[in-house]
Amino acid sequence: MTSTIGSASPAPGPSLATEPPQGAPKGAAGTGKRPRLYVLDGLRLIAAMGVVGWHWLGVERFPAVWHGLPSKLMPVGHLIGAYSWTGVELFFLISGFVICMSCWGRSMGDFVTSRIVRLFPAYWCCVLLTAAVMLVVPTIWGDNTNRPTYTRILSNLTMLNMPLGVDNLDPVYWTLWSEMRFYVLFGILLAFGLTYRRVVAFCAIWGFVALLAMQADWPILTAMAQPTYAWYFIGGIVIYLMYRFGPNLLLWFMLIACWLIAQDQIRGVIYGYEYGTRHHLSWLVTVGFTTAAFAVVAAAALGAFNWMNWKWLTTAGALTYPLYLLHQEIGWQLITRVRRHLPPYPTLIVVGAAMLLLAWVVHRLVERPLAPLLKRKLEASFRQIRRNGVPTAEADGKA
Repeated sequence: MTSTIGSASPAPGPSLATEPPQGAPKGAAGTGKRPRLYVLDGLRLIAAMGVVGWHWLGVERFPAVWHGLPSKLMPVGHLIGAYSWTGVELFFLISGFVICMSCWGRSMGDFVTSRIVRLFPAYWCCVLLTAAVMLVVPTIWGDNTNRPTYTRILSNLTMLNMPLGVDNLDPVYWTLWSEMRFYVLFGILLAFGLTYRRVVAFCAIWGFVALLAMQADWPILTAMAQPTYAWYFIGGIVIYLMYRFGPNLLLWFMLIACWLIAQDQIRGVIYGYEYGTRHHLSWLVTVGFTTAAFAVVAAAALGAFNWMNWKWLTTAGALTYPLYLLHQEIGWQLITRVRRHLPPYPTLIVVGAAMLLLAWVVHRLVERPLAPLLKRKLEASFRQIRRNGVPTAEADGKA
């Protein structure tokens, strides 16, 4: 992984509740203040834990991590972990929903500010923490094969290292580039203003272009349309339209079409993950997980989980992004050391608790202090743009 996996989270400012839809007729579905969807915070954490489970339990390529194969040491855990990478698909679904929700009624400057504030403070911190561990601590293989260069670390700080041709410092960062391409596409739509009609048309056009990208030998079209994962982003947007304006036959048709194409595209995705598990993965089981992702997000949007208003889910959701960014490289280093002293499942519990604690520290000491400051400075920057370069008091540092 979106986040994003993680990157699918809303900015610290807007909540998961929405304002009344603009232009909706009185009494229409979607009017009035909607309840905060606490369940989405919980689903983000479930998705993140799924990706953690894949890297810690599903991957068989690196037996040095556990001093043995997970399939032998933890058969049940490995069976679950071998399919839990589908948490990425759940991340992308939630991202489509949340990005559409957080953009409605807001400007391009608000959108760019929210994404930078949400993504970069934790990301910069996690990149530097991961780099420090990789530079200082010997690898689990006892050599320097994965020791990063300084230019690789610096390039990763841009979050644009993949188009630059620079390897991710931590492999999980690949989803961030997928999320960023989605943001660019949705930002183009936002520049024209979000309306129900335009968003429906956007979903239809993106889907059609993604289908063309499957046939056309045009890398830039494939890169922007993301034919493998577009259906989750589009599906999330459609589910948000159901949440905001109420479901109808057209939206159901579009959502079912997204699921049908996603189940076909998942066949190619499975082959890549079989390289990690070193054994066959069932298409039926994988589609079952992705179907559950579509179903649970749609059910949440239609009110099935409105009773789930537990405040602690907000904190759980806040830990998702730093946990996602930190868990693989640093988690493996902890596992291989703790495993020397504890059996497999206790090792899993101890390391899992340690990574959640580290994620909370990043959230509490980095995200929460830096986000408001960065938000104020970016808002001042965009006000200066709107004033055609005339500096505001904030931009001058006089506020």
